[in-house]
Amino acid sequence: MRKPTKLTQTIVNSIKLPAGKDEDTIADRDAPGLKLRIRKEGARVYLFQRRFAGQHPKILIGDASSWTLEAARRRAREMAVDMDNGIDPRTEKAARIEASKTIFEGVVRDYLEARQRHMKPRSLEECKRHLEKHWAPFRKLPIAGIERATVAGRLRELVKASGPVAADRARSTLRAMFAWAIGEGLCENNPVVGTNKASNDQERERALTDAELAKVWKGAPDNHYGAIVKLCILTGARKGEIANMRWSEIDRKARTLKLPSTRTKNNRSFELPLSNLAMEVIDNIGERDARDLVFGNGEGGYSGWSHSKAALDQTVELKEAWTLHDLRRTLRTGLGRLGVAPHIAEACLNHLPEKLIRTYDKNRYEPEKRAAFDRWAAHIAAIVAGKRSNVVALKA
Repeated sequence: MRKPTKLTQTIVNSIKLPAGKDEDTIADRDAPGLKLRIRKEGARVYLFQRRFAGQHPKILIGDASSWTLEAARRRAREMAVDMDNGIDPRTEKAARIEASKTIFEGVVRDYLEARQRHMKPRSLEECKRHLEKHWAPFRKLPIAGIERATVAGRLRELVKASGPVAADRARSTLRAMFAWAIGEGLCENNPVVGTNKASNDQERERALTDAELAKVWKGAPDNHYGAIVKLCILTGARKGEIANMRWSEIDRKARTLKLPSTRTKNNRSFELPLSNLAMEVIDNIGERDARDLVFGNGEGGYSGWSHSKAALDQTVELKEAWTLHDLRRTLRTGLGRLGVAPHIAEACLNHLPEKLIRTYDKNRYEPEKRAAFDRWAAHIAAIVAGKRSNVVALKA
């Protein structure tokens, strides 16, 4: 008999049948009773098999394409405990699992498992935090019994405890989960629909003026945070795309930042042209031995956002509140003022055109994007130096 194997998710995804065999079963060393069955047509399923009541029943856990290894191990251990207590997982446990699917914490678990293949790790972690922490009071409630008034009451508590922005993000996550649950047939209504948002979204309309941009540039500190701010001004990239930038993504000869699909919001790779001014900012940072990440320390990229932003705000003292994401909107607005065509300006931000357009227009507009970024950099250099810029307001 083959000894159990310490399975990993990589092994589960890539293991192949031995030559000449139509089926193979591998027992997992870390969860006794758990087995991975592979068949010739490519099907992979998790099974649980252990002696019970004089038999060795094989109990299907689920398809390996929708179950992670850790989730299968967790279910196998639950079945083992039931058998130890004389419970047949094929009857009592099955009924209990089915009932738990409509309890909030069970729906959260299934929703996170369903979404993990479609969300980036950071987004999945934030989603998990919202559902398990912000909506913790709902844990034992049947989701079909959660009403709009209950959600609205909890939102008011979140506003007081965490602020309106955090409350709105938790609201958005809950709304998405209920939409999924309706699609799964677990409930009929989404109680989040119709509840009020807490924030007024005014900052989402913010675009900095030239005078404000010059203040921010001059006030940016001579450290990693200051470099991130300047690169956000020059590129319009999202702060996370800059903060987690790697030296291996920078092509100095071509003057580009090659963002992989795993680091963009639309999950599409993007080659971002870098102006000479952007390259100067990058060159002033300095590489560190054996560290590919440009910013930050340890295993992650830059951290310490709140403290650094507060210090910068005290230095520049803008009359209206602003965020780093406003710099992205500022660049898009500025490119329009510089006469850059709308479709080129959108391409500079890695915004996808409408489906019909991108189906037929496969042009990446690389020369046009580079010209737009170079022109924007020249504009920034001029306003920082206090010189007259080449921006001309276009007539209607």
